[in-house]
Amino acid sequence: MIGNKSLLQLTLERVAKVNGTATIAEVICVAAEDYRFLVSEAMQTAKVKGTIILEPAARNTAAAMALAALKAAPEDLLLFCPSDHHIPDTNAFATMAQQGISAACQGAIVTFGVVPSFPSTAYGYIEQGTSNDNISFSVARFIEKPTADKAEELILQGNMLWNAGIFLVQAGTLLTAMEEHAADILQSCRQAMGQATQDQQFVRPEPEAFIACRADSIDYAVLEHHKKMAVVPFSSAWSDVGSWSAVANLCSPDKQGNRIDGQGLAIQSERTYIHAPHRVVVTLGTQDLLVIDTPDALLVVASSHAEQVKTVVAQLEASETPEAGIHRKVARPWGWYDSIDRGERFQVKRIVVKPGSSLSLQKHHHRAEHWIIVSGTAMVTKGTETFLLTENQSTYIPIGEIHRLENPGKTDLEMIEVQSGSYLHEDDIVRLQDNFGRA
Repeated sequence: MIGNKSLLQLTLERVAKVNGTATIAEVICVAAEDYRFLVSEAMQTAKVKGTIILEPAARNTAAAMALAALKAAPEDLLLFCPSDHHIPDTNAFATMAQQGISAACQGAIVTFGVVPSFPSTAYGYIEQGTSNDNISFSVARFIEKPTADKAEELILQGNMLWNAGIFLVQAGTLLTAMEEHAADILQSCRQAMGQATQDQQFVRPEPEAFIACRADSIDYAVLEHHKKMAVVPFSSAWSDVGSWSAVANLCSPDKQGNRIDGQGLAIQSERTYIHAPHRVVVTLGTQDLLVIDTPDALLVVASSHAEQVKTVVAQLEASETPEAGIHRKVARPWGWYDSIDRGERFQVKRIVVKPGSSLSLQKHHHRAEHWIIVSGTAMVTKGTETFLLTENQSTYIPIGEIHRLENPGKTDLEMIEVQSGSYLHEDDIVRLQDNFGRA
């Protein structure tokens, strides 16, 4: 979070600026099914409209970009933006995107390269070729993430840019390039989108065809082989917040080089970053350390190993550790819930329902629920009864009872739900009626 806004929300707001307005932009978001409501909420908060394509499985950027291009009209200009970038100067970003339009309309795939401020080993590089129009340049070559020594050599050449992973291209141009360089990926995506289903703003590609798709990045699959490429330099502040080192650099350091986000306290420590938004975290006598405390897990890593965190996540997933994919706080179309405690036969949730929203009309086969209203007003359906509850009031939902929770008020409804029973997982929900098309 930066200024109480997620990086996704900030990205959507930047895209809106490119369209010439900060209130309306037509966007296509490509995301995993599990994050559909989080993305939807970010779009609402950023005041942008559009479609969310839900990938049945992660297949890297080549497939994700193909899905978006297949959804668009061939002549549409598509600006592809990762959701984890921090670009403080929104106007500079909008200007950069505008500068790439001419080359994109002439059939080039335009990439944007950040003028490097130090020899980073965390980013790939783009070597600028000859100037096209004093705004865009040809791409001489793409360079993998280098070693420290190689990064210093590249910087000294003077014509090197960090590969920002942001692209501008006409949908038809991208599909033609994929047909030439990655026909198998395009074929899988065509088949998946040809049999896609749509539910409100959500588009779901056919799972079997998409899961069969080869996973590859757009750089490896297409860009490194494509001839008609252009790059536009970007000289404003930019950070790919893809590692905790990059996140740490968003905080100002103290005299000892410590960076604190939240309730951290660094004592006799140097060059230590503490991310502690929920509780007090103290370091004593540490050096060159990253400490990231979240409700799901605690990460302690040497700064020099920050780029290897992805391998840790892969190990957690391979060992089927629940925290690798299941989070305490879960976004829902009506609001969110936080699983604050659980045991063998109970679970406690903090639930927040947005004004005017409601949960599905449902029942459970294996659990009963106690609802305690903390703030706001709840409209409760229980069996054949419908009644209001306000702060400090409560009700009990027996196993098998049909029920629904609604927020008829103008402020958030917050309540504590205590579940008890033999099975407390989310798949024990029988939805009888739902405003969001969920089965």
